[in-house]
Amino acid sequence: MTSTTEQTPIRAAAEPSWWDRQGDLIMRRPFNEWTFTHMSWLMPTERVSRGGAHLPLPLSPCPLDLTYRFEDADHTLTELHRRTFTTAFVVLHHGEIVHETYPGAFAGPRTRMQLFSVSKSVTSLLVGIALADGTIGSIKDRVTDYRPDFLGTAYEETTLAELLDMTSGVGDAEVWDVPDSGIKRFEQAVMGGGSVTDVVRSAPRRAAPGERFNYSTFDAQILGWVLEAATGRSLAAYASERLWQHLGADRDAYYWLTRGRPRTALGAGSLNATPRDLARIGLLMANDGMVAGEQIVPRDWVRRSRGSDQPQLGVGSLGPSGYDHYGYSNQWWTLGDSAFQAFTGVGVHGQYLFVDPGADVVIVKCSAWPTQDDERRDRETITALRRIADHFA
Repeated sequence: MTSTTEQTPIRAAAEPSWWDRQGDLIMRRPFNEWTFTHMSWLMPTERVSRGGAHLPLPLSPCPLDLTYRFEDADHTLTELHRRTFTTAFVVLHHGEIVHETYPGAFAGPRTRMQLFSVSKSVTSLLVGIALADGTIGSIKDRVTDYRPDFLGTAYEETTLAELLDMTSGVGDAEVWDVPDSGIKRFEQAVMGGGSVTDVVRSAPRRAAPGERFNYSTFDAQILGWVLEAATGRSLAAYASERLWQHLGADRDAYYWLTRGRPRTALGAGSLNATPRDLARIGLLMANDGMVAGEQIVPRDWVRRSRGSDQPQLGVGSLGPSGYDHYGYSNQWWTLGDSAFQAFTGVGVHGQYLFVDPGADVVIVKCSAWPTQDDERRDRETITALRRIADHFA
């Protein structure tokens, strides 16, 4: 007898829509050279006003025909820019612009660049300012002292100090190529109108607080929210009043905001500023928090950002979520084995704010890497930046 049982057709899984994939499209080469300079065309924004004071950076150009050695070969800076997709490159020595180039198709001195996680380092400065004001009581305060909606989550007992050093123990490793990873769900909520707060609140605990380093956009994002709760101001407004208006900046900066309401800036990654204005932040750090004789960021806070005495945060001790040539402290990547105690802000796709106080050198490098992370390109970049600092030292 012949069976007449119907077979249910097997349907292929639906392809993700453009809306679901827009984060990937924004970051893909060669489109990212345009998107990283036009985020205000793609997302809602809030301005970080520079105010009226302007302090021009002196120009003292000099040729940088030096080479750096990487993987048993010598390379020029022109080769660095080609190999690491540089879009903007500014070098300050003694507060003067000594070298400046814009290889990016859409970049220039007045172009505001997407800085990604260099934003985290700026958020740290704002926390230091709020602590000095007494607006935030102490880095020993808990997240829930300012955001009670995190009661009942893995962040309930987390202190601000643990957020600053990314030792909260909350959340998994940030993996961009796994569709359902925490960072991808965060990105989709940001771009697609979902609840970013719900994504962060749902993060699981993976280690005891303070026990180990785990690079975490969530930790930095909560710091931005704590700042807003403590100050009663948006992140952009507070950054303008207490930082940008004191830098003598060339242009307003801006944060782009989440599509979902209530819209929020990403203290973990949505600041956009010109390369020269970012260099002014580096100069502030090189000068122990001072601009034109005014103490903007407490000196001790700047020093805290140059390195940590916690063994799990030392250079080469960060574990799987940090490269061997880095340590971490206060939302900055540290290079403690350098004779000049250099440290740097780093953002995905190759954004750098490198500061070497001993050499009095600040370097800004903006890039459009084809991938979010690349250990080899990062190592080559740091090798080249340190070679430049050594040259001037």
